Amino acid sequence: MRDAEELTARARIRDAALREFAERGVQGATIRGIARAAGVSPGLVQHHFGSKEELRRACDEYAMEILKGTKIEGLRGGMSNPLFLSTAMNTALPLQRYLARALVDGSQGAARLFDDMVELSEELLDGGLPGVSRPKTSDPHGYAAVITGMTFGLIVIHEHMSRALGGDTLTTEGYPRLARAMLDVLSDDLLAPEVIEQARTALDAVETMRGTAGPRIPTSDAAARKADSDPPA
Repeated sequence: MRDAEELTARARIRDAALREFAERGVQGATIRGIARAAGVSPGLVQHHFGSKEELRRACDEYAMEILKGTKIEGLRGGMSNPLFLSTAMNTALPLQRYLARALVDGSQGAARLFDDMVELSEELLDGGLPGVSRPKTSDPHGYAAVITGMTFGLIVIHEHMSRALGGDTLTTEGYPRLARAMLDVLSDDLLAPEVIEQARTALDAVETMRGTAGPRIPTSDAAARKADSDPPA
């Protein structure tokens, strides 16, 4: 019985910390405030986690575990199961609020979370999961980083997205509209193939110019300074 009570107390503290960190940030949250939100003593928080930094690390690990598990299960067919989607939204959406604050605060923990998700995305894209096509790219790591950045960006600017879509996108009521729009974007070819090819060719040319021994194309300010310094003809 005591082991179960210990586990329950630890989970309550962790969940309270997730909410406090999301609302106040790591710097603004306190052991005392987390203890009050969890309904325990500050001493019990320290007993289970030692310090606020260790508690934050435990929150990072928990958030990463849940988000990774949800993503993998969804790609393995869970997205077609209404029960899975309902459970996933109830579990993962509150963690995304914590993640949004962590990314804005720019902590080392947030950097690790982002890097881990890039690595996971790259593995999933290369793994040939049912329903997931391998991307047509010569830079799979860059592809995975951009996909992760786009996903996390929507989380970070969730207040603006919520205003634009007419509902809190980090709740089970507001998220479905965002998810449908994301599916539309992922399934839609916005740019014609020739436009994409022209842009790639132009980018290749820019990189070639910057990699040569010749002078780089000056900016307008640099060109103006050079003109001022040139002797009159």
